[in-house]
Amino acid sequence: MPRASWAQSAPPPAAESPSVICVTTPDLARYSAYSSLSFEAHDDGVLLITLSNPEKLNATDADMHRELSRIFRDIDDDPTIRAVVVTGAGKAFSAGGDLQWIKEQVGDYTQTMKVMREAGDIVRTMIDCDTPIISAINGVAVGAGLAVALLADISIINEDARITDGHIRLGVAAGDHAVAIWPLLCGMAQAKWYLMTADFLDGREAARIGLVTRAVPAPEVLPTALAAARKVAAGPRDAVRFTKRSLNHWLRQSLPNFEASLAYEMLNFLGPDASEGLTALVEKRPPDFLRGDS
Repeated sequence: MPRASWAQSAPPPAAESPSVICVTTPDLARYSAYSSLSFEAHDDGVLLITLSNPEKLNATDADMHRELSRIFRDIDDDPTIRAVVVTGAGKAFSAGGDLQWIKEQVGDYTQTMKVMREAGDIVRTMIDCDTPIISAINGVAVGAGLAVALLADISIINEDARITDGHIRLGVAAGDHAVAIWPLLCGMAQAKWYLMTADFLDGREAARIGLVTRAVPAPEVLPTALAAARKVAAGPRDAVRFTKRSLNHWLRQSLPNFEASLAYEMLNFLGPDASEGLTALVEKRPPDFLRGDS
């Protein structure tokens, strides 16, 4: 007589009671020290972060740049947050670097090293942050602001918003995020075109080439981003975070390329082209990068 299998002979295991997941509203007191970013707690562990300098179209100044280099490490350490949405106050996401702040860097080695460290931290902490990040790109996005917008895991853009990496217009190499992420998102051919020309593209075109997740009409940007955050936040937390961590290994493989591009950008800030690029922006004229050529 054949022996009975374990499945036939053993009693069924006792049913386990389903685990209860307690979702806590994010504690905003943890972020009271931030001055250039504002915070709003939503249900289901969703936190809304707003770049908050609307009088200057949320241009990145010293305070905002420093805070962007730290916030995603703090987010990753916060057990009450299951997803984050990042947007800009008013009609812009971020119009790039504040010109007065950039002026302090051009030709100044000490300031350039400080900015280089912070710029690297923005990229690395966003890659290492296991908490899902969704960007709601409500308007123009340039420079460091664009880095945050595109390094997000899901990016929702106003279909009429205009974006550009912008570094070439200033006379410096595209170094604060673009080399790491653009070729993965839209392919090398498109990345080279937009990074070597600093041409603008609108939200529709950005979605068409794969640079962002989805383009929607302006009134739908934030609601769509929040809906995406709630959907991700409602999923199995560890599985979602591990999926993001695994996918971001593609970005970690590109970090040596990023580090090189960041160093080249900072080297350019110590040269004459950055001075000409900044002067042209202040004077609202096209830069003349040929004037120093023999």
